[in-house]
Amino acid sequence: MSGIERPVRTGGHTGVRADAILAMALVGELMSPGPVMWLVSPWISDVKILDNSQGTYDDLFDDNPPNSCSLADLLARIAATGTSLTVVTRPDTHNVQFLGRLHRLAPRHTVRVVQSPAVHEKTICGRDWMLTGSMNFTVRGLLENDEAVSYKVGGSDAAQARLELAQRWKEHQ
Repeated sequence: MSGIERPVRTGGHTGVRADAILAMALVGELMSPGPVMWLVSPWISDVKILDNSQGTYDDLFDDNPPNSCSLADLLARIAATGTSLTVVTRPDTHNVQFLGRLHRLAPRHTVRVVQSPAVHEKTICGRDWMLTGSMNFTVRGLLENDEAVSYKVGGSDAAQARLELAQRWKEHQ
């Protein structure tokens, strides 16, 4: 089966933001979680990803649905389904808040963090989708900067990316 790929150019000039694409991908992963998920980015912030102020996503949550979900919150909820999440990022103070919140929210032993000063790739990869390109997973990357990313669904790209990421970071397992 071949997949679908959509190049997306975000930023002030286009009026397109990547947070909506990421929200839909993460909601899909929450509804049908895969066994393995990867987030690779030099800098990561706990940016708000999902707006539930109108109750649109109440059925996804327990009896007390949140008004919004941040990146750490959605990833922790996915990890709680049994998905093994690996986050690869730089050992930078910018990432401390996000990583701390993710560890507080996620069940023990479901999240593995690899810190490498050389990481520059920006990819998030789930069961059958991936978002990859120039964008860091930060407020500026998702909401403000001019970025070029590719959103791929279906096909073998996500599986290939997961295999390559696992191979590249195997010494950290």
